[in-house]
Amino acid sequence: MDDLEHSLRTLTLAPYIVKAMALIGVRRRSGSNMFRHQLSTMAILLDYKLVDPVLLKASVIHDLFEDAPTMPGVTEQEIVGIDADGEAVYALVMEVTIRAVNGVREPKPDYLLRIMEHGSPRARVLKLADRISNITALGFVHDPAFVRKYLDETRVYVLPYAESVNPNMFRELTDLIESRERMLSLR
Repeated sequence: MDDLEHSLRTLTLAPYIVKAMALIGVRRRSGSNMFRHQLSTMAILLDYKLVDPVLLKASVIHDLFEDAPTMPGVTEQEIVGIDADGEAVYALVMEVTIRAVNGVREPKPDYLLRIMEHGSPRARVLKLADRISNITALGFVHDPAFVRKYLDETRVYVLPYAESVNPNMFRELTDLIESRERMLSLR
């Protein structure tokens, strides 16, 4: 616990949180906003005692370039210049960002497989925390077709790799999927 406290005491998150605030106005299907999702993703990593500074900083802004790319301060230079971890944080955020080529977005299955099969260890664990946050929020989504699609996507493209990334996160994802499926059957 002393190592955990020391790691967190020396962590500079405020500038990243300020950048993530660009996501406050971006609504989610669950009714909250993307800023809260960023913090939820970081909280999940902390819950698993994952205190890698680059991973935590990236978790706070992991959707910034997808959901607020035109907001002031959302540039590579701005992120890279935040602190000594800026370059690594930016690289990780870009690794977990859906790519677009000539204005065509990367298909979701390709995106998930790219991360889960070829992503860095940090990218894979960040994607698991992101999915845990998203599936938790699905409890507040009232579109059964969307919920089913998201759960199926997770089962097919994320779960087969999750156990080797983090067995505890795999267990949580499995439990969350089962819980959301039970909720769908009650509707």
